[in-house]
Amino acid sequence: MQNSMPKGSNVAVPAPAVRIEIGWRSGPGVPDADASALLLSSGKVRSDADFVFYNQPSHASGAVRHEGKRADGGQTVDCLTVDLGRVEPAVETVVIAASADGGTFGQVPGLNIRVVDAASGAQIARYESADASVETAFVLGELYRRQGAWKFRAVGQGYSSGLEGLATDFGITVDEPQQPAPAPAPTPAPAPVPTPTVTTPAAHVPPVAPPPPSAPPVAPNPVQLTKVTLTKNAPTVSLTKQGGISGGMRVNLNWQVRKQFKGWGAKLGRAVAMHADLDLDLCALYELADGRKGVIQALGNAFGSLDHPPYIHLDGDDRTGALATGENLSINLDHKNAFRRILIFVTIYEGARSFADLNATVTLTPQHGASIDFSLDECTVPSTVCALALLTNEHGDLLVRRESRFLVPERGVSPQRTVDYAYGWGLDWTPGRK
Repeated sequence: MQNSMPKGSNVAVPAPAVRIEIGWRSGPGVPDADASALLLSSGKVRSDADFVFYNQPSHASGAVRHEGKRADGGQTVDCLTVDLGRVEPAVETVVIAASADGGTFGQVPGLNIRVVDAASGAQIARYESADASVETAFVLGELYRRQGAWKFRAVGQGYSSGLEGLATDFGITVDEPQQPAPAPAPTPAPAPVPTPTVTTPAAHVPPVAPPPPSAPPVAPNPVQLTKVTLTKNAPTVSLTKQGGISGGMRVNLNWQVRKQFKGWGAKLGRAVAMHADLDLDLCALYELADGRKGVIQALGNAFGSLDHPPYIHLDGDDRTGALATGENLSINLDHKNAFRRILIFVTIYEGARSFADLNATVTLTPQHGASIDFSLDECTVPSTVCALALLTNEHGDLLVRRESRFLVPERGVSPQRTVDYAYGWGLDWTPGRK
C-alpha cells in the first residue's frame, strides 16, 4: 500500500472516475465526521449548488455524489464519488473536506483520505492527517486541473468554526437561525382632517395611477447544514419541523458486505456465511388516506410510481451489494396528505441467513430540510427481515420513527408476511419472484 503523502504534495490522477474515502478509527467517545465536496471556479463556488454534502448529496452535473458511510474493520469510512469526465470546464478544483459532529478532529484518531480508481479499486493516493487539534472542519485534499490533466494535492487545513466557517469561506450562503422580529414601532395618531372648502367645480382630470411596484428579486434558499441522527433515546423527528414538506425524499440503505463472518452462530453452534453476492431488498408497506394498501418491492416488479398513487418508487434493485449505491427508494412529499402510514423495511433475498454482524446505515434525504440518518442495532437473532423506519401522518405532519426492529419469520412464513403481521397491515400475500 502506498505510504502517506506529505502535506502539500501532489500526485497525478490517471483514472477517469475516482472514489474518495475519508476514514477514521471509530470507538467510544470518538466524534462522528461527515465528508463534503466543493466545486470551485476561481477559488469560489459559483452558487450554493456547488456544495455536495449530506443535505445535498449530488451535484446537478452528476460529477460528484456523496454516497454515505460504512464500517470497514475498525474504521468508519465516508465516501464521495467524482466522475472527472463530467466535471464542468468552469470548475478548476474540487475541494474534499470533512466536518466533526460532537467534538473536534483532535479527538478523531487515524483521520485519513484515500483516492481510489472507481473502476479497478486501485489506490491512487493516501494522506494521513496527524496534526489536528481544535478544528471542527478539515480540508483534507483537493482534485485540481493542471494542463488538461487532473491531480490530487494533500492539504490538511483546519477550521475551528466548523462546516459553516468552511462553507462561507468558499462563498456558500448558510441558513442562519431566525431571530425574533423587532417589536413594531407605535403607530402615530392620524392628523385631523380639515373641513373642505366649497369651490366651483373644475374640469375633471382622471387621476394617474401609480406604477405597480416591482417584484423584489427572489433570493436563493440558503444551504441548511443541520442534520438529524435518530437514536434509541430520540427515535422520532417531524419532517415539517425540519422543513421537509415538499419535493422528493430519497431513502437510502447502505451496508457492508464481508466475505465471511461469524454472527449469532456462536450461540447456535454454527457459522453463518455472508458472501459478496448478498442481495438485500429495500421495501415499503403503504397505507393511503383513502384506505388503499400495498407493498413496494423488487419481488414481482412492484416498483411503484412517484406521479401516481402510491407516490412511492423503488429506484432499482441493487443485487451486487455495492456500498457506493446501496438500495434506494423515493417518496413524493408533494402528496404527503395522501399518506396514512409508510413502513420502510429490508429483507434478505439471498446470500445470508441473518442480519447478524451486518453494518448498515439508513439515510432519508428530503429535497428541502435536514437529512435524517440512523444505524441499525446489532442483530442477535436469526432475522431475515428488519423494519427500518415508520412514517405516520399526524394531522398533516409526517413523523419519522426509527424502528431498527429485527424479526424472525416462522417456518413457512415469508419475511414480507412477517413484517405485515408485526405491524397489522392486513394484506393478502402470494408467492413471487424477481
